[in-house]
Amino acid sequence: MCGRFTLKTAPDQWGQLLLPHLDLGSIASEWQPRYNIAPTQPILGLVQQNNDGNSIAVRALRWGLVPFWADDLAIGNRMINARSETLADKPAFRGPLAKHRCAIVADGYYEWQVQGKHKQPFWIHRADQHVFALAGLWDRNRKATDQEVLSATIITAQACDSLAPIHDRMPAILAGPALQAWLDPNTTTTDAEHLLKTARQTDLQATAVSTHVNNPRHEDAKCLLFS
Repeated sequence: MCGRFTLKTAPDQWGQLLLPHLDLGSIASEWQPRYNIAPTQPILGLVQQNNDGNSIAVRALRWGLVPFWADDLAIGNRMINARSETLADKPAFRGPLAKHRCAIVADGYYEWQVQGKHKQPFWIHRADQHVFALAGLWDRNRKATDQEVLSATIITAQACDSLAPIHDRMPAILAGPALQAWLDPNTTTTDAEHLLKTARQTDLQATAVSTHVNNPRHEDAKCLLFS
């Protein structure tokens, strides 16, 4: 699964690393580095603006998908992740898979490996520590509160061989043409599912870090101190 992640790379670098011509809106002026992003908190996703496939904006989303039909935000606490293999089988994910695909901006994520009676946290990242895009789904809810809520889930896949000893799941990671196709509203559900079958970045590194990260209230650079 993916239960915490980081985004410490400044927005002015996202376009050149992910997709050109990103519409950052007010994100650039409001952004601050984050070292321990946890469920129910705001996350930043790439969302298609219209049906031409050429207008992608960065939007703030609540982490934990709240389906359009839900009348309680708490349902999102159980939907921070969605398994790539069963998306089309789940009522909460079937619609977003067809119409509301997104990609979550991150530059690393945390996973905990059981070592005897101890759980060792690892920060999993690219060697250059640049940002990457996690496949996701989003939805719009107007029933749970008196305000519209935009929320999202991160899609997971089977872990690549190098990361499997830490955990058997990892976020589905998309780049280049695959990322563009995932966000394109003209991509069919069948083709989107096919993209997820190869959405595993195999060159990620796992760095053991301090248990300071275990507390979701800790939101500082100490989370990345080497263990």
